[in-house]
Amino acid sequence: MIESTKIYHYNNLSVSYNRVGVQDKRPLIILHGWGSSKQVMMPLAKQLSDIRDCYVFDLPGFGNSSIPNDPWSVDDYTDLIQQFIQDKEFDSVDLLVHSFGGRIALKLCARPGAKQLVGKVLITGGAGMKPKRSWKYYLKKYTAKLLKAPFLILPSLLREKALASLRQTSLWKALGSSDYSKLDGVMRETFVKTVTEYLEPCLPNIPHEVLLLWGGNDQAAPLYQAKRMEEYIENAELVVIEHAAHYAFLDRPSHFASIAKAFLRDKKGPNP
Repeated sequence: MIESTKIYHYNNLSVSYNRVGVQDKRPLIILHGWGSSKQVMMPLAKQLSDIRDCYVFDLPGFGNSSIPNDPWSVDDYTDLIQQFIQDKEFDSVDLLVHSFGGRIALKLCARPGAKQLVGKVLITGGAGMKPKRSWKYYLKKYTAKLLKAPFLILPSLLREKALASLRQTSLWKALGSSDYSKLDGVMRETFVKTVTEYLEPCLPNIPHEVLLLWGGNDQAAPLYQAKRMEEYIENAELVVIEHAAHYAFLDRPSHFASIAKAFLRDKKGPNP
């Protein structure tokens, strides 16, 4: 049994990951959600460590990994994971991804040649689908636009200072999401770039076998979004875990792990 913490160097960034599992088992890359870290995913990785060689990441900007120098898009995160797979010279890997990690999986699997890099994919609470919006959302959106409008005619230096002051007001913070209000600088811009990209166009281009393992009470990534993925990914199947929410693997850990093992167990092979 292997259990270690390592650093992967990528484009002047230090990317921390834990490796746990059996060396001669098939590699499984595990990616966390927005605002989370590898520590949240480690209990699940340990439950799967008897059948997989797990690589559990802190994505850049989270946990013990470096913050990117410039705002990242979903494609930037996807480039990182693809390069890691290629640098390690794996024949192929499986993916287990949660929430924001689901965006990366959808992007990666829709790329040309991804079938040679990735085998099976397990997505839980995956993000990336366009949400249904209430009137309250649009009220906040257009109120924010009205608040910003007077500052947009200012010279660039004054404009940035004025907008920075606006973002510190209680009114502005009330208009933003809880994730957005906690951020600043590069990660705030990264958040905007990533959450505003909807990935429905990727779905028909994904040939992989995909298990959508969803909490029935998930409010962050509601069940209708999982059903949309199931409809448009050719080889996807949706399994709903009742009495579980966005973190289904924490709400019902044994039940989640048993389903994950059943999905992953039949693929074997040495870890290069």
